Amino acid sequence: MGNKTTYHMLDAFDYVTDAELLKAKLESEGIPVFLKDANILQADPFIASAIGGVKVMVFQEDREKAEEIYNAIRAYARRGDGSPVVCPNCKAARSIRYSDRRNFWNRLFPFLEPMKYRCLNCNMITRG
Repeated sequence: MGNKTTYHMLDAFDYVTDAELLKAKLESEGIPVFLKDANILQADPFIASAIGGVKVMVFQEDREKAEEIYNAIRAYARRGDGSPVVCPNCKAARSIRYSDRRNFWNRLFPFLEPMKYRCLNCNMITRG
């Protein structure tokens, strides 16, 4: 194995507990995990949107295995009636809630942003 110095962000969470659950699962599968910004959010949980949440970081060389494990356990987006969000482009039911954190106002007030979803199959972003 090479030098383990390059990290890959697997995902970001608004709640430390969600990141900790994923970390526990990945570590149980032998993948080392680093939680970036977890201590900041434990001290002040109301700034999660402003800093982009808790980032689950894995070594670049563990990326594929970590993504495979995460995709097997993650909860995909569902509509209000419980039906899965289906991508209009590829018809996959593998969408997640998407937030455009580049916009300053959306970082400060994420609840004002219109509901959007990103398909994990083709990366298409659609409105809810």
